[in-house]
Amino acid sequence: MRILLYRGDGEIGAWAEDLARALPGAETVGWQEGETLPACDHAVLWNPAPSLLPQLAQLKAVFLMGAGADAILKFGDALPDVPIVRLGDTGMAVQMAEYVAYATLRYFRRFDEYEEQARHGLWTPLPAHEKEDFTVGVMGLGKLGLRVVETMRSFGFPVRGWSRTPKELPGVDCFAGMEALDAFLSGTRVLVSLLPLTNETNNLLDRRRLSTLPRGSYVINVARGAQLAEPDLLTLIRAGHIAGATLDVFRNEPLPAPHPFWEEPRITITPHISAITIRGEAVRQIAEKIAAFEAGNPVDDIVDRNLGY
Repeated sequence: MRILLYRGDGEIGAWAEDLARALPGAETVGWQEGETLPACDHAVLWNPAPSLLPQLAQLKAVFLMGAGADAILKFGDALPDVPIVRLGDTGMAVQMAEYVAYATLRYFRRFDEYEEQARHGLWTPLPAHEKEDFTVGVMGLGKLGLRVVETMRSFGFPVRGWSRTPKELPGVDCFAGMEALDAFLSGTRVLVSLLPLTNETNNLLDRRRLSTLPRGSYVINVARGAQLAEPDLLTLIRAGHIAGATLDVFRNEPLPAPHPFWEEPRITITPHISAITIRGEAVRQIAEKIAAFEAGNPVDDIVDRNLGY
């Protein structure tokens, strides 16, 4: 069995070593621009070059090095007509829950304000927020979203969730479908986006929908930057309707130096690190899925191209 291993950043050495240990009978090969790809059974990819795509038609399946599929689905009809398999939870869910918990608690406990006071040498206790007024709304109830919901409930926050299709979760007010989105937003104090990027979610959080949030709400985006209309968020923060935001993902990454987000003190920026792929666990999962595919057994996390994830 021969496996193509390719990353857009060229960093495949450690992945090749780990995959060789996980699948000792397999041969891994790389590819560079201008080369002809030898016959391969599978490909393990991240951010493929467009010129590579025509050479993938011979494959049995494509396995992604991450949980998101938008980076490859953007190629549309240029993709080979084979199954595309993304990662499930490879240690990313707990990282995502840590990140969201930190961002929520920093706002809820007013630590952001205390940090600003400390910079000016001020000792001024602030009134505590009431937890029952701090409903956390999680958009996206997949594996990552469920872990975030569980974590925020453990802190005693009221939690509600929104998803494309109906779900039932103990102790969680669940909303489903576009027709229920406004009702979901109107009762959310801390909005957390964990949605995949699809045609439906692109620019989903625009000025009208963000304005549906109660005054003084907070936005946390750990999904994809293109879901958020950035100028609209900035306008609503400056107008005082939204108190602030913690953003880990952006429409253009790295976030350009002249972007106004850098100058807005109520926006906290991190460089797409909310949940980093743990290579060892990812390789183990990919190897198990390749073995299952070869044996004719069911494989989890096959991407539905119509849904976009």
